[in-house]
Amino acid sequence: MNTKIAASILSADMLHLHDELNRLEKAGTDWLHFDVMDGVFVPNISFGLPVLKAVTKQTTLFPDVHLMIENPLAYVQDFASAGAKLITFHLESKSNPFQVVQAIKNQHCQVGMSIKPDTPAKALLPFLEDLDVILVMTVEPGFGGQSYMHEITPKINTIRKMIQNRKILLEVDGGIDAVTAPEALQAGADVLVSGSYLFRQTDMHSAVCSLRKEFPVGK
Repeated sequence: MNTKIAASILSADMLHLHDELNRLEKAGTDWLHFDVMDGVFVPNISFGLPVLKAVTKQTTLFPDVHLMIENPLAYVQDFASAGAKLITFHLESKSNPFQVVQAIKNQHCQVGMSIKPDTPAKALLPFLEDLDVILVMTVEPGFGGQSYMHEITPKINTIRKMIQNRKILLEVDGGIDAVTAPEALQAGADVLVSGSYLFRQTDMHSAVCSLRKEFPVGK
């Protein structure tokens, strides 16, 4: 499977967001990773529905919406209406995860579930039948520009083995750059989320190519 690159616009120049979207498309990224933070579930506030609605009208990139919020169940329909195609929520949120999964399905969106660094892989087991994407955080969620937590790599590999006979994409988010991407790919990642690394490059296409390396899945 070809590695997919999801560009996190949390690191984009918000004053020139349209230009940044064009830059991402020309660079060959696959997904637009849209981090939604409420200042409660994580100690930061980002952007929400009006920005997503505007962005999805201006790009052909696949809208990958990551809800880092306390109550995702209350907002699934709104984010789907704003253009989300994949809605990922945190297992650690306060919403009933089974209800959130069903709500996302009801909106005809792909279902993603994310886990924080301290959450064990086995916590995902009850949900595997219903997931399209699993997002593993390799930093504590909330802020861009953090360093990859290498101690999470074995968990990526454990999840890879858990889903090896399922059509679930394994996404990794946090500190992904040309140095850490091979480690995540070796462990079994399918989708790499990269923000600050991509946006600070003058030649973003070369940066995308540096991430899109293929390695045999770890055993």
